[in-house]
Amino acid sequence: MTTYPPKSMNHADSQVDLIYFDAGGGHRASATALISAVRQQGRSWHINLINLREVLEPADMVRRLTGVRIEDFYNSQLKYGLTIGTGTLLRITQMMIRQLEPAIVKLLARHWQRSRADLVVSMIPNFNHAILQGLRQADGIRARRDTPMVTILTDLADCPPHFWIERQKQYLICGTPTAAEQAIAMGHDAERVFRTSGMIVRPEFYRPMELSREAERTRLGLDPALPTGIVMFGSYGSSQMAAIARRIEATGLKTQIIFICGHNDKLRERIESMALSYPFHCVGFTQEIPYYMKLADYFIGKPGPGSISEALVMGLPLIVERNAWTMVQERFNTDWIALNGFGVVLPSFREIGGAIATMLDGERIARLRASVKGFSNRAVFEIPEILEALMLKHQFANWSFGRTASLRQFAPENHYGI
Repeated sequence: MTTYPPKSMNHADSQVDLIYFDAGGGHRASATALISAVRQQGRSWHINLINLREVLEPADMVRRLTGVRIEDFYNSQLKYGLTIGTGTLLRITQMMIRQLEPAIVKLLARHWQRSRADLVVSMIPNFNHAILQGLRQADGIRARRDTPMVTILTDLADCPPHFWIERQKQYLICGTPTAAEQAIAMGHDAERVFRTSGMIVRPEFYRPMELSREAERTRLGLDPALPTGIVMFGSYGSSQMAAIARRIEATGLKTQIIFICGHNDKLRERIESMALSYPFHCVGFTQEIPYYMKLADYFIGKPGPGSISEALVMGLPLIVERNAWTMVQERFNTDWIALNGFGVVLPSFREIGGAIATMLDGERIARLRASVKGFSNRAVFEIPEILEALMLKHQFANWSFGRTASLRQFAPENHYGI
């Protein structure tokens, strides 16, 4: 009698190539969070974390022309709040990628000729067509079956065309019904599109934290009893945070603020030097975001998928802004927040006073908290199960000499496929 699947399939020997880059910081954070969850679940895969910039360094035309890496240019935009016109910049970037695609594909194929990956996972947009083409070229040279490729969308929805979802035979993992519907509308087979309950958030955000909020607020120089906001604009902060600090003071509202400035040391020094009338605490780059969010009652920031997802896991209602300066790929997030009743979407942070007043009103914030509490996001723990099922499917297909096995035969009954 044949074991089904064969006992000889040892997932401890499976290699996963996980592709990220450092534009914005969220892609690396999602990749490392996923690795942490894989380890926490006891899955002893060999995970090869690949910074795509390092593989494609010879094809970086922007750096050759200007001496600046394109991801450094992107991060500077975030740091100084220069985000107007990101839709145009995105299309220019995509045009350059298409022009360079033959060279990019060649570099990627060369990389995968040396790799023994059982699964390639992309956690970045814009390059997914080139990634699959390079992988298929390498498969052809090595005379092996098609190595499966998965794209995990780290945005709540796609920003077509050619952002996350391409018309090609691969798998997609989507964190919202909208993203999954976009994939199917593009022609992807429903069995190749998987829905998780949200975005990837580091496992640390789910760990119980026993502390006295009053004592910890006092330790940071804050009022133990005053409603507390946390202001975050990603890993590189934003000059907008200083303006928000002043506008909160002008409201005269009884609140206090924790400012998370990230790698932006000049911003942190600037805010720390302000003579603000309300208590506040400034933090630079830190891995202790769960701790600071635990001390807060509400969140203020840009509608990035990572930071708003972290805030929701920690139970914080949101205050975000949407206007021409909002990055094009993050505009859907504001609609999603408003639709689900997770917070207040402002046309400008100049109107921050009304939003904070909502957070200080017992009845209104209770409604927001109820909506936030009703949202359960466990994506970081769900995705390893999906990846395991995909590797099992393809390993069995190779073992069975080409006989096709349905993913549904291997995934648990409550799998996340549509």
